[in-house]
Amino acid sequence: MKIWAQAKELAAATPEERNRYVDFLRAVSILVVITGHWLVVALYYMDGKLQLNKLIVLQPVTQWLTWLFQVMPIFFIVGGYANAVSLESARRRGLAYADWLAARLNRLVTPLLIFVCVWAVLAIILHFAGVSGPTLKLGSRAAMIPTWFLAIYILVVVLAPITYEAWRRCGYTSLFVFAVFAALSDVAFFAAEMRWVGWGNYFWVWLAVHQLGYAWRDGRLGRPWQLIMVSLISFVALWLLIFLGPYPFAMVGSPDIEVSNTAPPKITLLALGVCQFGLLLAIESPMRRLLAGVRVWAATVLINSMIMTVYLWHITIMVIIVALAYLTGGFGLGPEPGSADWWLTRPLWIGLLYVVLAPVALLLSPLERAGRSASRPVPAATRQIVGAVLLCLGIALLARYGFGDSPIPRLDIASFMLVVVGAAICGLLPELKKTGSEST
Repeated sequence: MKIWAQAKELAAATPEERNRYVDFLRAVSILVVITGHWLVVALYYMDGKLQLNKLIVLQPVTQWLTWLFQVMPIFFIVGGYANAVSLESARRRGLAYADWLAARLNRLVTPLLIFVCVWAVLAIILHFAGVSGPTLKLGSRAAMIPTWFLAIYILVVVLAPITYEAWRRCGYTSLFVFAVFAALSDVAFFAAEMRWVGWGNYFWVWLAVHQLGYAWRDGRLGRPWQLIMVSLISFVALWLLIFLGPYPFAMVGSPDIEVSNTAPPKITLLALGVCQFGLLLAIESPMRRLLAGVRVWAATVLINSMIMTVYLWHITIMVIIVALAYLTGGFGLGPEPGSADWWLTRPLWIGLLYVVLAPVALLLSPLERAGRSASRPVPAATRQIVGAVLLCLGIALLARYGFGDSPIPRLDIASFMLVVVGAAICGLLPELKKTGSEST
């Protein structure tokens, strides 16, 4: 295959100094997230109706799986490492913050903007085709689930020069400060019932985890046995928080609609992130030796070349397949979730979704690899920050409410416009080509 040959060429040209384990963790994590999302959806077609439930509710024992599939901390750790490398490179080349931020936002926002625009057009088509508001909201909210991560991560990137400088000056103290704020937010959430304060942990928890990536980049890790001890201590802390504290067991979602470890994030995710950090970094040396081989590294390169595309579109692919199955009388959705037949068909279900996702990823992934044009003017840093904030607010609202029925009339339209306006302010909308008469 041509794409595989290209991946092998890129793999062979990789500089020796590149830490391949960073890319490997990013690639594996994305596959774990995708597989987890496809697995936990408990769809059941019966008597002409499609029923949707949570697997962790139908089979509480499956909550153990969420401890394996919750890998978002790894994304932020890898992101911290990558942002440190990027900032160091920018300093060596004498790039200003605005230039650095423009390049980072281009890579993150371009595939996101395409995804949101496609869903906006699809929502309009479905609305005029007679699809009800609640149904449209259900499908679009499901498809928008991946975007919450980018709504937070983009702002973490905007703040990266500040948090990296905090790391350089204060080291692990900077992580502890964020952790303290996260813990105080949880205290306000549970003890004082100030639920709105808890939403601040979208920053405090993930900023703390992001600092671990800086620690990795600086090599301030300790020996493997020390990392394993840190991991064990974090695991014990996580266990105590859950079984002696008010936190639910599930690390993704929750049977209890009132309390979740993820919405908003809790310090349990920070404990899980430190646990994962210790384990994964303890085996870094043997993993880097493994990745010195061409095949494993080429596969890693291939996945990373389309990582944003597969992440953004994987649930949309599932929504489309489910819609087609529903229109054909529930074909393939007959086994009751949690039953033996249902579990036996999961490999086939997940395999089918990967087969459908692959050509979509190959088609759209060149868009995420397109760099920013060197001739395009770079907006001022303040302008980019304002645009990023507006964009992330729009993405967050779409991730929470989707298209269709909204608690406020036209909220979906306003949210979409926030995304477009934010991207425009950042200078990330496609440039209009000048006509011949205009250019003469």
